[in-house]
Amino acid sequence: MPTADMPAATSHRILHIPRRFVAEEWGGTETVILEISRQQQRAGFLPEIHTSMALASRRQEVIGGIPVHRYPYCYPFLGLTDADRSALDKKGGNLLSLSLFNALRSAPDVRIFHAHALKRLGGEVRTAARWQRKPFVVSLHGGVFDVPAAELEGLVKPIKDKPEWGRLFGALFGSRRVLDDADFVLCVGRSELDKARTQLPHDRIRHLPNGVDCQRFAHADGNAFRARFGIPADAFLVLNISRIDRQKNQMLLLEGFARFLPRHPNSRLVCIGPETQPDYAEQLRSFIRIHGLESRVQLLPGFRNDDPSLIEAYHACNTFVLPSMHEPFGIVVLEAWSAGRPVVASRIGGLQSLIRQGETGLFLDPAATDPADDLAARMEELASRPDYATELAEKGRHEARSRYDWPVIHAELESVYQLAEEHCARSRAHPR
Repeated sequence: MPTADMPAATSHRILHIPRRFVAEEWGGTETVILEISRQQQRAGFLPEIHTSMALASRRQEVIGGIPVHRYPYCYPFLGLTDADRSALDKKGGNLLSLSLFNALRSAPDVRIFHAHALKRLGGEVRTAARWQRKPFVVSLHGGVFDVPAAELEGLVKPIKDKPEWGRLFGALFGSRRVLDDADFVLCVGRSELDKARTQLPHDRIRHLPNGVDCQRFAHADGNAFRARFGIPADAFLVLNISRIDRQKNQMLLLEGFARFLPRHPNSRLVCIGPETQPDYAEQLRSFIRIHGLESRVQLLPGFRNDDPSLIEAYHACNTFVLPSMHEPFGIVVLEAWSAGRPVVASRIGGLQSLIRQGETGLFLDPAATDPADDLAARMEELASRPDYATELAEKGRHEARSRYDWPVIHAELESVYQLAEEHCARSRAHPR
């Protein structure tokens, strides 16, 4: 049952619908969905995750105590290769799953549908919610209003010039009306929020940042991580945790580290994350070989969310760097802060409102004339001024604890759910 501080609800099931959800290909969106679900579970609700079989092998699974239900799917384009499908699975694929739609429209005792995707899948959620006369909210995790043109081009590359046979389903599910018809729209980044407000025909929009489990990331054995991966105890360790993807811009990090290294020859760089763009990962490996950095740089596969090595990595590093070209929010910044580590990040997207320059972190400009030199200077600033690095880290830790701990974010989300329920009740009672 809901706890005393939560309102009673006639139904307790909350259905979260992301495009994919697998522990082996973990990212910020997966973290958000899982942690919010855990908060909802503690409050007495019954959260479930309903998604596609993309990158998965099991139809049913429990991850972090939350049931995950997966359904067959397809990409409704002719001429797709296995490589095309794999690329779409990993990033941005506009999938179709009629079995998922049937499960949603017939699910009993649903309180609210929470879509974490748009396009056809978002349309399926919209139509199922309207079918059941239940509210639905949509979270924009980035990739809608605030996306660079180059990234959009990369997303559609696998389907370029491929005939599409799924447009009828998009029309049937009202895929282009998902945001217009949503009972509430949530934006994780303020830059996305500002643009959404200018393009949507309603004001049911709110900024809801990502959160972090501050207590979970507060303590870990960083020395164990260093020993496991052969990193000297006295090395200045630079860490990046994000998908191996052009958007995340690890090439800039390699270039900046190569310039930083001559003054700090005992430094090391570790990049951890799943490879969503294998060709880009190969470019990174080629750079490492050409510049003789094999003994200084490691590219590690992404860790499962429940792997202790994830938190140990933060505690092992001296500084965390996120040089992204596009970043709606940057949940890894919150994790680094919670571990008490100073952060260097791009002055772009949601990071601009997340970090305060010179107070909770340092900015670099990925579009500067010489961004690699700019990044090397930021790393030099932290390596040569350890007291300043500690000050930045402590202020970041306080920021995470006071503003972004998951119970704080969950309380804000619950208030949005209640507004969505009120709007749904009014709109269903007085349809246009």
